[in-house]
Amino acid sequence: HEASAQLRETLTRTLARKGRIIIPVFAVGRSQEVMLVIEDLMRAEQIPEVPVYLDGMIFEATAIHTAYPEYLNSSLRTQIFQMGENPFLSKIFKRVDSQEMRQRIAGDPDPCIVLATAGMMNGGPVMEYFKSWASDPASSLIFVGYQAEGTMGRKIQRGWKSIPMNERGNQITVEVKLNIETCDGFSGHSDRMQLMNYVDNLDPKPERIIIGHGEEFKCADLASSIYKKFGIETRAPMNLETIRLK
Repeated sequence: HEASAQLRETLTRTLARKGRIIIPVFAVGRSQEVMLVIEDLMRAEQIPEVPVYLDGMIFEATAIHTAYPEYLNSSLRTQIFQMGENPFLSKIFKRVDSQEMRQRIAGDPDPCIVLATAGMMNGGPVMEYFKSWASDPASSLIFVGYQAEGTMGRKIQRGWKSIPMNERGNQITVEVKLNIETCDGFSGHSDRMQLMNYVDNLDPKPERIIIGHGEEFKCADLASSIYKKFGIETRAPMNLETIRLK
């Protein structure tokens, strides 16, 4: 709910000043969560209705959600089966199906929202929109997913104002003047407290827990906390480190 409220505020401010919005997303899961929030806000008239473009593999991933509504959560199942309203099929969503369409949208000054891959901005169609709108202070770039160390998304998130990019084999510098926002809460991963509770509820307790898929110091800190609280052997391996499982 907090993430939805934060997203609503950012969308409202940007659309009020006639800006355009880029939301880098991962095609599966995160995209559909953001789509549902935007559709609900527009249907409730809490934000102006503008085109919402889906670029990358988002449309294909969303088609799976549309084809199998019985696997969605209870409120969505009720909305689809009992009310006959499938938010994923809303007329506000428009598929970007060609490079020509992408270029036309990138060059259009009218307000719109673009959900595009890749989620960490290490390439993909999202870079076309970023390159075109980065210098527009009325527009916004909204991060709804984790930006790993070393990615373009993390650099922008940290406030880099000049971004080197490739354009048809030539090195160019993009000046970043658009509004940068981070909207936490849409993550598909458990947070620290949820992971600690998960270990607490395991019965029987494991003999060893290996922590991975995270920033080095956070993995080490979580491993230390699990050991101190539960007395379980923990490891947070370094890159290329080998662990033998007996």
